[in-house]
Amino acid sequence: MKNHSTCNERLVNRGEILISKKVIGNWDNELAVMNRGKEGRPYAYPESFMRMVAHTMFYFRLPYRQMEGLLRTYNCNSNGKGIFPMIPDYTSIQRRICKLEEEIRCQRRRTGNNSIILAIDSTGISVTNRGQWMRNKWGKENGHTQSRGFLKIHVASDMHTGEVLTLRITDDRTPDCRCLEGLASDARKTGAGISRVMADGAYDSRQIFSFLDGMGIDPVIRVHRNSVVAANRDCPARMVAVMRQANGAYDRWRDSVSYGMRWAVESVFSSLKRMFGEAVRSRNKENMITELMLKIGLYNRFVREAAMAG
Repeated sequence: MKNHSTCNERLVNRGEILISKKVIGNWDNELAVMNRGKEGRPYAYPESFMRMVAHTMFYFRLPYRQMEGLLRTYNCNSNGKGIFPMIPDYTSIQRRICKLEEEIRCQRRRTGNNSIILAIDSTGISVTNRGQWMRNKWGKENGHTQSRGFLKIHVASDMHTGEVLTLRITDDRTPDCRCLEGLASDARKTGAGISRVMADGAYDSRQIFSFLDGMGIDPVIRVHRNSVVAANRDCPARMVAVMRQANGAYDRWRDSVSYGMRWAVESVFSSLKRMFGEAVRSRNKENMITELMLKIGLYNRFVREAAMAG
């Protein structure tokens, strides 16, 4: 039974994560470290402050100018003194945010018997918010090349906590199966002991089955319906999967491995798109990647806060 009081408090705490005044106490010390040995113009705003600005702007989907206006209003006290020493203009906000680096951090490291189950999948993120009608009218279907396509986020998430352990960001032409090996390897580098990898049929290949089997990971992947046992003698892991799913045995296999829990990764994508929308605002690829990394970093912070509150 859901504890509504605890759930409500978790949602309220998100505001404290977004707009935190903790950056004020360390403002001068952080700037001193950032500017030590720096050539050229020194930094005027600490990185923690700019990260807070980026998270707030992306969560509320504010343009840069309106973010500047929000900071001006938030910075005013009744006594006329500002909360923050300085407020950046919108051009400074844009330039600094594009240079931020985000590292996807996990809530805790898991080793030994305390293993996890990875759910791996991808989703598309539009690089324009003009809608499908504009893409159909001016896209490649009519002989034009103005269609900008979309980016794909390939995610490996902890199936039980919903945290994103690692990710890849590619263009829309990159097949899903090319990213699984990198995702699983990076997830293991976080200190996580991985017992299973769950993925859909887009990841069905001998190479992936052999790779996961070689790492001691159980591949829980739906194989293609036309797969035959005899064609997989050189890949024992996939041969076993074909045998367990063939001849009407798919339902029994699905229930035995709890394959339906793979949809946990779809909940991650749903949460990300409800929080931040289905499009990026940046125009060049490097800034798009930075924006997506910051958004996913904030999502992980929300997940960790919810786990701590629970």
